[in-house]
Amino acid sequence: MNLDLGYRITLNSPEEKSPFQRLYNIFQELITHTSGEVEEAIEWLRELDKEYDLTNEDYTIDDFIDELLEKGVLRQEFEDDPSDGEKNSEFSKKLKATAKLERALRKRALNQIFGKLKRGQKGNHTSKTSGTSEEQTGSTRPYRYGDSVAEIDMNQSLKNAMLRSGTDNYTLSHDDLEVYESEQKSQMSTVLMIDISHSMILYGEDRITPAKKVAMALSEMITTRFPKDTLEIIVFGNDAWPISIAELPYLKVGPYHTNTVAGLDLALQLLKRKKNTNQQIFMITDGKPSCLRLNDGSYYKNSVGLDDMIIEACYQRARFLAKCKIPITTFMIAQDTYLMRFIQEFTRLNGGKAFYTGLDDLGSMIFEDYTANRKRRL
Repeated sequence: MNLDLGYRITLNSPEEKSPFQRLYNIFQELITHTSGEVEEAIEWLRELDKEYDLTNEDYTIDDFIDELLEKGVLRQEFEDDPSDGEKNSEFSKKLKATAKLERALRKRALNQIFGKLKRGQKGNHTSKTSGTSEEQTGSTRPYRYGDSVAEIDMNQSLKNAMLRSGTDNYTLSHDDLEVYESEQKSQMSTVLMIDISHSMILYGEDRITPAKKVAMALSEMITTRFPKDTLEIIVFGNDAWPISIAELPYLKVGPYHTNTVAGLDLALQLLKRKKNTNQQIFMITDGKPSCLRLNDGSYYKNSVGLDDMIIEACYQRARFLAKCKIPITTFMIAQDTYLMRFIQEFTRLNGGKAFYTGLDDLGSMIFEDYTANRKRRL
């Protein structure tokens, strides 16, 4: 079903096994689009139920809500001051999301966007230098003094011994031993910048929800698969500020301009605190820089075309971050020719990368770039 701003909800899933699971799947999608507004998501769910008969007399929307409360997915909060005597009033209660629901939304985003991700791979990102580590490449090499015994490929070693001396009476020698080849690991510190300027919901297209889902999925992937890596999330409009992973489901756009410089400055501040040698910035944006904070604390804004002063400030940051060996990967949603030229020059000055992507493949592109980025130690 299509909702306002281009929302699309899939009602049927072969993995659904119960009325609760079916409704929960739809509810999680709705809660993401409503930026954590539970009451609004429930209203949408009731409308969908009227149109598509999602429930029956044996299991209603109210039963579903009761089960969400029982499972600790939602909690009830009194909106009014209890001292006003209306604590027991049904109208003073409001449904709120819990940390359990926030985690479920991150896991769901990870499954939706990075569904092909193989489980069981531990650790960090591989660098271009070979060495001993916990991640194997799939190939083997002759044993060398100092190699761990745990890394010996016994099957290949025994095969070498039989090929050398025959299968009837063979002995295993030092020359027969082979070990699994592995790659040296490196840790990664990433800052993800998300544009929350007003254009992210203009023109009848919801751009903030895909960006929000990508951030939830990326944070879940890093914390579960790459626990030694770090991820900081920044939003930027008129200014820039960090947000926590727990705040992602509630992220909204505002009537803001785009202060790209503030975002880059804050990203650099956050990365300076990290000890990891390998550092990078991901930037998701659909618009041009249109705002700059001046030395006196005031804001210079210009939404018409590309302002020379604002653009030059962006270029200065691109050059400086290049000197700091911090590449910027820009995921540009807009396709305007003049904006693409700006991003091309910005990327050239920084030595980073740029992708001109739509909303559908935004998540897969960020995932591929993150996991395939085997950076050498700087």
